[in-house]
Amino acid sequence: MRKLRAVFIFFSIAFMSIQFSFAQTEINQFDSNGKHHGIWKKYYKNKRVRYQGKFNHGKEIGVFKYFSAANSEYPIVIKEYNPDNSIAEVRFYRPDGLLESKGKMDGKNRVGKWLFYHEDGKAIMSEENYNNGKLNGEYKTFYNSGKSTEIAYYRDGLLDSVYRKYSIKGHLYQHFTYKEGKLNGKAVYYSRKTGALTTKGAFKDNVRIGIWENYVEGELISTEQPNLKKERIKKK
Repeated sequence: MRKLRAVFIFFSIAFMSIQFSFAQTEINQFDSNGKHHGIWKKYYKNKRVRYQGKFNHGKEIGVFKYFSAANSEYPIVIKEYNPDNSIAEVRFYRPDGLLESKGKMDGKNRVGKWLFYHEDGKAIMSEENYNNGKLNGEYKTFYNSGKSTEIAYYRDGLLDSVYRKYSIKGHLYQHFTYKEGKLNGKAVYYSRKTGALTTKGAFKDNVRIGIWENYVEGELISTEQPNLKKERIKKK
């Protein structure tokens, strides 16, 4: 009986050792060309998980989870890779596990539409469009209520075309035109509280030009020429 017991214990230990060795060889492997292959799991110096995912001869496939060095409870980034190209569906999370933003990435560059969220992880804070990592196209921001804060347009990372900004009451209070990142063209200001016209004029390369008009309750009360004032000061 004792012999049988001893044999059973011996084979149990041997089987566990084989399983352990097999598990060890299953992760963090390279293919014959020295590329990551199979399941990979890397750690920080404090032994917390840094990331885990699967490679196919050097290419990430499926879902990858990335963690911060301070907390392994929630991933701070989850990437789901497309097997046919280099695009990944990406979600960024706050340390408490709430969603911070989501969209697509090509390598390290954002592409297409991205959504950013308020602290509750539900209400959309901004809706942005990217091309090769740069803002490109329509750009919107929102209050917690869902009402618009800003509506703008970008080209190659720079503000371009019409820019509108709204108060929490829903009143338009800034209406500008941008060109290649600078204010150019008509600019109109309104009251945040009532939406009534207060000031209008024009910009050229971020500098106020021409005649600017000031209004109170919709009535013109004064005009000014900012550039003319500067020229007089320079002459003195």
